Amino acid sequence: MLTDLALLRARKTGRFSSWDTSGRNADHWQIPAQSVRVLADIPGPAQITHLWMTQCDHYRESLLKITYDNAPFASVLVPLGDFFCLGHSMVNSFESALFSASTNFPYQFNKPCALNSYVPMPFAKRAVVELVNDSNSQQLQYFYVDYETLEDFPADTAYFHAEFRRANPFGGWGSEIRPNTPEADAANLERQAWANNYVILETKGRGHYLGCNLSVTNFSNDWWGEGDDMIWVDGYKWPPDLHGTGSEDYLGHAGGMQDAASLRNGSSIFEGRTIPTPEINLWRGSSGYQTGYVFHLENPVHFEREIKVTIEHGHANHLANEMSSVAYWYADCPSSAAGVPPVEQRLVVRRDNTGRWLEDPTRRCPGKPVQPTDEMLALKARARKSKDDAPS
Repeated sequence: MLTDLALLRARKTGRFSSWDTSGRNADHWQIPAQSVRVLADIPGPAQITHLWMTQCDHYRESLLKITYDNAPFASVLVPLGDFFCLGHSMVNSFESALFSASTNFPYQFNKPCALNSYVPMPFAKRAVVELVNDSNSQQLQYFYVDYETLEDFPADTAYFHAEFRRANPFGGWGSEIRPNTPEADAANLERQAWANNYVILETKGRGHYLGCNLSVTNFSNDWWGEGDDMIWVDGYKWPPDLHGTGSEDYLGHAGGMQDAASLRNGSSIFEGRTIPTPEINLWRGSSGYQTGYVFHLENPVHFEREIKVTIEHGHANHLANEMSSVAYWYADCPSSAAGVPPVEQRLVVRRDNTGRWLEDPTRRCPGKPVQPTDEMLALKARARKSKDDAPS
């Protein structure tokens, strides 16, 4: 990036924004409930270079939607906060190479926050940036969409994509079993892993996977990790093309997640700052909200026909917390992002004043149940027997 700063180019820079065209200071748009507004409609060839947005709420209720080259589908379709690496409708300040956020209300729900994206988004013919307000109330939105024209659109230029997925709860086979215990140490191999791991991205075509953010609502009052990342390129095989060693390892940390956000990986929301009782031992886990991210800027995962990016939830998928994610990738032509759950089914799981998780059936978005192996069933029975035999 810095090596290109001194190059002179035959390009023009432009911006769409919410500025007050009357010349006064009402520099925002009011987006009615249950409505869609076009923020920018840009002719190509060009590329979006920067997005800035600020608002007070609706981080899960509203969607950022980007459509390229008159396609009948969106290639970016993600809840607003999650696109910028802030899950759970929670705001925080952090900085990374691709996204940043700034707020005076860290670790609070639905408070004012400035959101920035610096991801290059080139396109050949047209890009339409929309905000979808799925809430039942008006949304006050400030925004910039900065772009530059391109001299041409080479055949090897790719289109940026992003999609959101959620499982509330994930369908783990042994959520009552503590991580890092013998009863959780089941084998998760071959088609078992392919079929049951949490899916971050599954798409066809040619391109490269850029990374993701992963949000966990930790119901278990224990560590939510130990899940290996497994990425299959151009079809199933065993072992997968990339096989990792654990959830925090894939997100660039170790020994649990830390309160650190760096250029390529980190915690944009750190669970330790969201728990109701700070004295809980964070190494063993807590009971709160976590969002971590990883960007493969120097090591993108290239694919020619298809890619499936997955991660276990708990070792061998035994846990049953809430899991949400956003995958980022480039593809050689516009393709459709995954559909987003209805607004109620993507809202944050809340707690009462004692820290107890509140059951709200309308917010459930269940993942498919993990199909346990005979070994998993035996371990589950052993864990149950140990609990029954324990002194009261």
